[in-house]
Amino acid sequence: MNIAPSLIRNLLDPAAYDHPVAAVELLETHISWLLLTGEYAYKIKKPVDFGFLDFSTLAQRRHYCQEELRLNRRLAPALYLAVVAITGSPAAPRLSGPGSAIEYAVKMRQFSQESLMTRVLARGRLQPEQLDTLAGHIAAFHAQAERAGPDSPYGTAENVWQPVAQNFAQIRPHLSNPDQLARLQSLQGWSEAAYHRLRDTLAQRKAQGFIRECHGDLHLGNMVLLDGRITPFDCLEFNAGLRWIDVMSEVAFLTMDLHARGHPALAHRFLNRYCESSGDYSGLRLLRFYQVYRALVRAKVACLRLTQSGLNETEAAATRRDAHRYLALAQDYTRSTPRPLLITHGLSGSGKTHNTQDLVETHGAVRIRSDVERKRLFGLPPGARSHAGLDQGLYRPEASRRTYERLAALAQEVLEAGLPVIVDATFLKREQRAAFRALARRLGLPFIILDFQAPPALLRQRIKARAAAERDASEATVAVLERQLATAEPLGKNEADQILTVTQS
Repeated sequence: MNIAPSLIRNLLDPAAYDHPVAAVELLETHISWLLLTGEYAYKIKKPVDFGFLDFSTLAQRRHYCQEELRLNRRLAPALYLAVVAITGSPAAPRLSGPGSAIEYAVKMRQFSQESLMTRVLARGRLQPEQLDTLAGHIAAFHAQAERAGPDSPYGTAENVWQPVAQNFAQIRPHLSNPDQLARLQSLQGWSEAAYHRLRDTLAQRKAQGFIRECHGDLHLGNMVLLDGRITPFDCLEFNAGLRWIDVMSEVAFLTMDLHARGHPALAHRFLNRYCESSGDYSGLRLLRFYQVYRALVRAKVACLRLTQSGLNETEAAATRRDAHRYLALAQDYTRSTPRPLLITHGLSGSGKTHNTQDLVETHGAVRIRSDVERKRLFGLPPGARSHAGLDQGLYRPEASRRTYERLAALAQEVLEAGLPVIVDATFLKREQRAAFRALARRLGLPFIILDFQAPPALLRQRIKARAAAERDASEATVAVLERQLATAEPLGKNEADQILTVTQS
């Protein structure tokens, strides 16, 4: 006997709860009920079996409630509080009452629906700095997440391809427009070619430990602004295969979602800050493949929504537009983009990092910062202070040589992934610039030097202010600047046709 309808109806009575409740509001999805009581929300899983999820027994529902709590407390411990038993009877239920459990619920801190990041973004209230913090938070989460073992099925090339292939099979029956069918066929051909090209990369990613127990459903609809911080919630608990994924698949989902909502600059900003925080530039080889996959997942969800009963014509038309929009976005990801190699040139404090941020956001360039990679090379996080003096520690000439070699290797990795690159370093030595010019020539790509100029007095002022704030990866001091002024090798005539000058006063 299905006791659920009676149980849910009687849980609308405030007397069923073990804390003061004025009124109860019910929200419903195809797999759960959510009871909003004011201070707390209670999520109850429906007794359903859809194949890809099975909540059909009480034991299963208890297990997945516990999994939901475990998984979500990794990212949102302030939001997910406990798994509670519902006791009594369907006619007179009690939360956490005496007796045997007749159902289970996940107890959560309730939040306003206006705090959902989809609504915050729609109101224009998402601050870029909040997205930076989120990127660092996700990078740290991925670093700590459990890794799939070499013998697990997760992350194998075949395991990655299976849901990609399913998307095409499940979308095709819902399309009738010849243009849309042709677009889907083109996307399938591109995905198959990319998959075969990337099989070795997929195997390397698994061997290197990048298949981890991720969030699984990381988009803005599953994020809330909580205490001023973007907090992901609603991890995918019911299907392990959809959350044991490459971390870059997770990054691709959120960047795709930002693109789909009309905010490409924020997508580029998040991607850059994530890569800067994690150091996972090698994963960018898979970015486009996973972005296409994620866009097609959303197209599939829209197509499946069209089969639900109760949709009026206005809702159905909007859903069809969503499906077509995601298909178009997927196709956009398959197009090649210009891939120049840009390097900065300028003394410390000349505005290289500040001014290249616009290129990152408007042109989708990936920026690689010497201040960050130098520290990573020597085992330090970006914000750490090395306290090394001139020509000491990680600032010895040999350390600088290794840093520039590392920058070149990363730049090549990103360029071969199909993305433009900005290498943010001083590049005050001719041989440093020549090495990157040679890299661009070897790859057959444009090479540009962004030359940043500012008066020495302004540089000294900026460096003192930056050092006092201690918020940047740079450790340059006025003494470093004076050394640079005395030893910098100026741009030569043979470099003139590759220079774009940025002058500040």
